Formats: sequence, structure tokens, C-alpha cells
Amino acid sequence: MFSGFTLSHRGGSGSPLVCLHGFLDTWRSWELVVPALERHHDVLAVTLPGHAGGPLLDAFASVDALVDGVEAALDAAGLELPHLVGNSLGGYVALKLATRGRAATVVAFAPAGGWRRSDPSYEELLRSQRELYAQMKAAAPHAQTYLATPEGRRRATQRLTVNYEHIPPDLLAHVMLGVASCSAATGLIDSALGEGWELDAERITCPTRIVWGRADALLPWPRAAARYRERWLPHADWVLLDGVGHCPQLDVPLETAQLILGFTS
Repeated sequence: MFSGFTLSHRGGSGSPLVCLHGFLDTWRSWELVVPALERHHDVLAVTLPGHAGGPLLDAFASVDALVDGVEAALDAAGLELPHLVGNSLGGYVALKLATRGRAATVVAFAPAGGWRRSDPSYEELLRSQRELYAQMKAAAPHAQTYLATPEGRRRATQRLTVNYEHIPPDLLAHVMLGVASCSAATGLIDSALGEGWELDAERITCPTRIVWGRADALLPWPRAAARYRERWLPHADWVLLDGVGHCPQLDVPLETAQLILGFTS
């Protein structure tokens, strides 16, 4: 349905809703969910700055620069107070935007940044992401061949989803090529290792839902959610999904759409 590295997709009608993807991904992460959302909302799915198809970031890439870039995209689209939906890094960006008063509601799927400050696992994760980036750059020219078998498709999705058979091979190829084409990957990893993660959660006044897959292999529950649960957003609406991985929008798109629409309504 959608193809290529594009800045964004917009469609549907109703109150505005913005979808934000995770690190190394593109807006097409939401492709399987967008049609259901567009029946109820004016949906804008954007590619984050520094990612394949998104605006460029300078050499000093940072999460704050991502937040600034998305806020500029909201302004350009004329969206003052949209519903925000984000996964992983996109979930953290959505919550940061909420601290700026730019969200009507937030639904964050496994938002990044929730490790305890004393937990070194986020450093291990970011270093593994650096390795993944290098591997995808090497594998990208052979993406179609790699994904031609069930084993290849399983290996390509094992860190993101539990269920993968329903994901179209062309979308998986796009995911692989998107990782390899993320120009700001190294800069964002270096910045994240150096700057840490903070959230002025007391400034979030809009309704907030946090969704986490219990089978998340990238940001494992409950360890990667510690600060969200204990300090930042313990009173948010928490939803745990059995048998679901890091990207519910790819893993269980119908249930993901229901979780969003049931909250934005």
C-alpha cells in the first residue's frame, strides 16, 4: 500500500492523531494500524528526524532535537493539540511533547528511557543497536533474498515481534532498508549514551496510557519500565499484553488499533 522512504503519511478524518515510530524505523511501522485509525481520526504518521525519509539532523544529534523536529512538524501541519501515539523512542518523544503541552492524549507502547539510573542495561541495549545498524547496512542489499524464507522473516523480526507471519515481506524489506538508511543512528546512540534520559512527568496533564508487551525482547518488562512505574507515571492507565513483543503495531495490529481508539475516544 505504501512504499519508499517518505517523510510522512496523512489521511482520514476526525480529531487529529499523530503516530511516532521507534529508533531506526520509519513511519511505515504504523502501516498495518493506520487504516483502522483513519476511520476515526485525521492521522499523521511522521518519520522522525535523522531516520530514513525524515529531516536531517546535524552531527550533534540528540533526543531533544528529535522532539524539536516533531514539534515543528506539528506546527507545519497545523496541529496544536493532537492525540499522540508512539512506540519505543517514539513513545518517549510523545511523552516529552506532552510535557510541552502538545498532546490531547498519549498512548505510549513500550516507551524508551524507563530504566533505573543505576541499571546499565540501557547501555548494553544501545551498544547492541549499534551492532544491529552495522549488520543491517551489510545485509540491506540482500533484503529480498534474506526475507524469502520463513526462517529469514523470523530472524528479521525476532527482536520486534512474537507474531510475524502476517507481516507483508515488502514491509519487512522496508524495515531492514530503513535501519540501514538511518543517517543519525550513530550520533543518536552516542548522544543517548552520554546524556541519559529524563522526563518532567509532573508537567504531563493529559490522559496517558502505557502499553507493554510481556514478551518484549528489546525493552523487557518490567525492568525497562521501572522509572515509568515507580516515579514518572505510576497513575497512568497501564495495559500489559501477554505474548506480544516490542512493536505491538506490527505484532498485533488489530489489538493495537483498539487500544488506541478505546483511549482517544
